[in-house]
This record gives sequence, structure tokens and C-alpha cells, in this order.
Amino acid sequence: MHRRIFLKNMMAVAGLSATACVPRLVQAGVAPEVAVVTNGDYAALVRQTIDLVGGMSRFVQPGNTVVIKPNMGWDRAPELGANTHPLVVKTLVELALTAGAGRVEVFDYTCNEPRRAYQNSGIKDAVESLASGTVRLEHIDHRKFVEYDIPRGKKITRWDIYRPAMEADCYINVPVAKHHGLSGLSLGLKNSMGVIEARGRLHFSLGQKLADLATVVRADLTVVDATRMLLRNGPQGGRISDVKRADTLVASTDPVAADAYATTLFDRRPDEISSTVAAHEMGLGEMNIDKMRLLGNAS
Repeated sequence: MHRRIFLKNMMAVAGLSATACVPRLVQAGVAPEVAVVTNGDYAALVRQTIDLVGGMSRFVQPGNTVVIKPNMGWDRAPELGANTHPLVVKTLVELALTAGAGRVEVFDYTCNEPRRAYQNSGIKDAVESLASGTVRLEHIDHRKFVEYDIPRGKKITRWDIYRPAMEADCYINVPVAKHHGLSGLSLGLKNSMGVIEARGRLHFSLGQKLADLATVVRADLTVVDATRMLLRNGPQGGRISDVKRADTLVASTDPVAADAYATTLFDRRPDEISSTVAAHEMGLGEMNIDKMRLLGNAS
């Protein structure tokens, strides 16, 4: 059994929080660090943001298998803000390689046809331009979905989750910050829907179910892409007039804090987003901005 899953299962058996089973986790009473950086040069933006949270070598050890999970679910060009920006993804992959990753996997369970979504998001070309045999841009293989127990789940207690996401030595969640007609906003917790089966069954009590999933789908680092923010008609948009260029990234090892701060970029409060509230109440992270240690432009 892979060490990451073994530790999760051991904590579940012991009755401990799933947040205690992966390195770099939220600690009760400790203000989470949240990096907020604005820069129109996206490669520099990513590097500055990752430096603020300790550098990629804090998360990636030599030989590690690293999953970088963007949102690339839609057949939309980068300027429409429906998907994670390709330069953000590319630079994160480069940093993981520099840190010594033995394998880097990039994937998403798309909503639109996968090949069109991967291509038109710009992420396919960006990743393949690295010409590295260590990097794999993977289409979802449904044979790799495995049913996992969710011991702390309130609404769901087991679900089919994409095994490569669960087994990676390092899982970096890279959602795009955008409006969503059902959940209000689509941020880091919502991005976990790209690694699960039967997504339609989550839509009732979505916020709590996303929080339940977050007890087992634990990102080592969340990097919220707010370079271009889809303000209306999400999650797929389609009109430039719905997009605000913000040139900003928000990053934290606390997934709730990352979502909470990103929510304020939309002039909304964290307590308006049900998944943020549910995850905070389950002890998965901090949603109160005044209890965070802000780094970068917001500090």
C-alpha cells in the first residue's frame, strides 16, 4: 500500500483527523500562511508565490511522484477564465522538475470533450512544450477510479476517487477562481470534483459533500489562479465581458484559507460559500481572514 494512503487509513482507524496524515497540514491554533501575489508576468508570479510558501523543495522531494491538478474541464481559451491558466500550470511543472520530481502528472476529469478541453485550454501545448519524459499529461482512465472510505464524512462515507490523485507523493491543487451557478464560486475544494466519479450525485448538499471529500483528498498545496477571474456565467463562461484580469495567485497549505481569501477577491465573504464553511467547521482549515498570516501583496 502506498505510504500516503497507508497513513490516511491508520489515522482513520485511530479515530484521528484525516488532516493529520499528510505532511504540512493545518495545525489547530496556528495561523495559516497565505501568499497573495500580483504580477502580470505569470512565470514570475508563480515563482514569487511558491517562494513565499517555502519553495517547491518544501513539497517535492527527489524522486517523488507529483500530481498537479488544474481545472481544465472546459473547451475554452485561456482568456475566458474557465480553466487554470496554462502558464501557471507550466511553471509549476517546471518548479517540480527542478525540485527533483521523478514523475509529474497533470490531469483533470473534464466536463467537455477531453481532447478539446486539454487543447483549447492551452494546457496541453504548455506542458508538452517542456519536452520532458518525466511529465505526463494524462487523460482520465476510468479503470483507475477506486472506491475509498470517507470515515469522517457527514453526507458521504465512501466514493470513487481517482487513484493517481490519492497515491501521489505530492498533490498540488491548482483551481481557477471563478463564478459557479450552483456553488457560488468554484475554488480549491470544488476542484476536487475533477478527481471523482458520479459528480452529479454531489449536487444536493454540495458544500458539505465537498468538505467530506476534503477529509481524504488532501492537497499538500493549493494555488488558486486568479490571473483571470470569471465573474459571471460560470463555470464555463464564454464571454470576455464576464472576465476580470487580476494577475493574482493565492497559495496556502491550508485549503480552506486559500479558498476563503480567494473569495474576497470577488468582494464576497468566506461565510457565503457553503463548502468553505463546512470544511472550516470540520476542522480542515481556517476561514477567518483575520486569523491568517498574509504574505506578499496582501501582507
